[in-house]
Amino acid sequence: MEEIKAVPRREEGDKKYQWHIEDLYASDALWEEDYKILEESIPTLASYEGRLGEGVHIFLAYMDKKQEIMKRFEAVYVYANQRYHEDTGNAVYQKLSAQAQMLSLKLSSATVFEEPELLAVGKETIDGWFEESEEMELYRRFFYELFRQQDHVLSKEMEAVLTDVSDMSEDISNIFSMFNNADVKFPSIRGKDGEEIPVSHGRYSLLMESRDRETRRKAFSSIYSQYGQYRNTLAAVYSANLKSSAFFAKMRKYDSDLAMALDGGEIPVSVYTQLIDTVHENLPLMYRYAALRKKALGVEELHMYDLYAPMVDEVNMKIPFEEAKEIVKKGLAPLGEEYIRVLSEGMDGGWIDVYENQGKRSGAYSWGAYGCHPFVLMNYQDNLNNVFTLAHEMGHSMHSYYSDKNQPYLYAGYRIFVAEVASTCNEALLMEYLLKHTEDKKEKAYLINYFLEQFKGTLYRQTMFAEFEKITHEKAGKGEPLTAEILNDIYYKLNEQYFGDGVVIDKEIALEWSRIPHFYTPFYVYQYATGYSAAIAISRKILSGDEEAREGYMKFLSGGSSMNPIDLLRLCGVDMTTKEPVESALKLFGELLDEMETLLA
Repeated sequence: MEEIKAVPRREEGDKKYQWHIEDLYASDALWEEDYKILEESIPTLASYEGRLGEGVHIFLAYMDKKQEIMKRFEAVYVYANQRYHEDTGNAVYQKLSAQAQMLSLKLSSATVFEEPELLAVGKETIDGWFEESEEMELYRRFFYELFRQQDHVLSKEMEAVLTDVSDMSEDISNIFSMFNNADVKFPSIRGKDGEEIPVSHGRYSLLMESRDRETRRKAFSSIYSQYGQYRNTLAAVYSANLKSSAFFAKMRKYDSDLAMALDGGEIPVSVYTQLIDTVHENLPLMYRYAALRKKALGVEELHMYDLYAPMVDEVNMKIPFEEAKEIVKKGLAPLGEEYIRVLSEGMDGGWIDVYENQGKRSGAYSWGAYGCHPFVLMNYQDNLNNVFTLAHEMGHSMHSYYSDKNQPYLYAGYRIFVAEVASTCNEALLMEYLLKHTEDKKEKAYLINYFLEQFKGTLYRQTMFAEFEKITHEKAGKGEPLTAEILNDIYYKLNEQYFGDGVVIDKEIALEWSRIPHFYTPFYVYQYATGYSAAIAISRKILSGDEEAREGYMKFLSGGSSMNPIDLLRLCGVDMTTKEPVESALKLFGELLDEMETLLA
C-alpha cells in the first residue's frame, strides 16, 4: 500500500488549496465590527413587539430591518463556524463560534413575538395590506407559509420558552460534534509491509477501499474500538437528541416528530414511509449485488469491511485534485456553457478547502452566506470517490449560487428535501460521462461497480439510516429506554435485513449508528435517497437531449424556496408523491447489475 504521510497542521498546507474565507471577512477584526453592530441592532427588532398590527407600513419597516440584520448575522455565523471547522482544536475560533451561537439565540429571542403577533393580526387584515401596498407582494408566500402552519405556532410566551430550550437542544449536537471531531482518536494500524498507517475520519474511507483485505479489517477494528469504548456515553447523547425532538413535536402539537420534520417543506409523511416500503420490495437486488461482490473478490465470506473494496483490482483510479476538476467539468457539460463557466470560477476561485489537516472537520459540505459565493469543505483523497464528492458538493454550491442570484433573501434558501437533488444529479451526469468515455472492459466494470455502490450507499444505506431513525424516534416518543445495547440490537438487525445472508454482519457494525453526524439533524438522511431518485430521473432527461428538461432544471436551481419542494421538482417532470421515481432508480440499479454480472462472468 502507498505510504500515507502524517496529517499536516493547517499552517503547513498550500494556500492554493484553502478556501478564500477572506471573501466573507478580510480579517477577524472586521468580523468583530459586524458582531458589535449586531449586538446593538438586534434589540431594535424587539422594539416592534406589539406594533406589527398597527399597519402595513410598520410591518414593512420591521421586515426591512430584520432582513438587513439577518444578512449580516448569516455572514457572522458562517465565518465563525467555518474558521472553527478549519481546525476544531483552535481555541480562538471555538470562542468565535460560541459567540455566534449566542448571537443566534439573541436574534431568535428578539423576533419570537413575530409569528404569534402576525397570526393575531389575522388573515383578513393582512389580505387588506396587499391591497394597500405593492411592496407587500414580496411577502405573499411568506404569509401563505405562516397561515398554513398556524396550528403549530404557540403563544408569544411559549415561543420564548421554546427558544430558550432550543439552546440546550443545540448543545446535544455540539457535544457529539466535539467528541467526534476534536476528541476521539483512532489507533494507528500496520500495513501489509509493516508500515504504520494513521487512521482518521478523512482516511477511513480510503482505507476501506484498500485492496489489502487485512488493512481494511484492521482499519474497521480501529474505528469501532473507540466508538465501542464510549458506546454508553454516545447512547446517552443520542437518546437525549431523541427526547429533544419528541419534546418539540409535542409542544408544537404534531402527531410525531417525523411529521414535524416533514411539515416545514410540505412533504407528506407517506413519502417517507413509501420510500422504506419500496426499498424493502427491492432488497433482493441488494442480495444479488452482495453475491456478485463476494464472487468478484474471491472470498469465502463477505464481511462488512469488504463492501467498499474495488472489485476490479487491475484498474488504477488514482486521481489528483487538478485532474478531478477537469473530469467534473467535462462530465457536467450537458448542463450548458453558462453553468460550466460558473462552476469553473468556483473550483479555481477559492470556493473550496481541499485537503485534510489536523483538527479539521471531517467529511465534506457546502455552505455560505447570502451576498458571498458559497464555500465547500473537503478532505480530498486521490480516488474516484472524492471526484464524485467534488461534483456532489459543487452541485450544492451551484444550487446556492443560482438561488441566491435569482431570489430575494427571503426565498433564497432552499428546503432540505431538494437540497440533495442538484448534488446527486451532478454525480449521475459524471458517471454517465465516465462510462461513455471508456472502452476498457475492466475499467467499465470498475465504474459500474462504483455506480452500483452509489445506489447501495445512497438509496439503500440512507434508507436503512432513515428506518433506524424512524424506529428509534418512535420508541423515544413512547418513552421507551434506548440504551447502547438496545440501539446496537436495532442497528444490527437492520444490517441483517438490508444485506441478507450473503454478508457476514460483523458485530462491530452494530456501533455504526454512534458515529453518524446526520442523526443529530432528525429525519434528514431519507432525503439523500429521495433526492438521488429524483436526480436519476432528471439526469436521464437531460442526457437524452431534452432541452425543456434542462431549462426546467435551471429554473429548479434558481427557485430557492419560492415554491414548495414537490412543486419545484415537478418543474423537472418528477413527482415525488408517487413511488415512480424510486422504482425507476431501482430499475436502473437492476439493469446495471445485469451488465456487471455479464462483464465479470
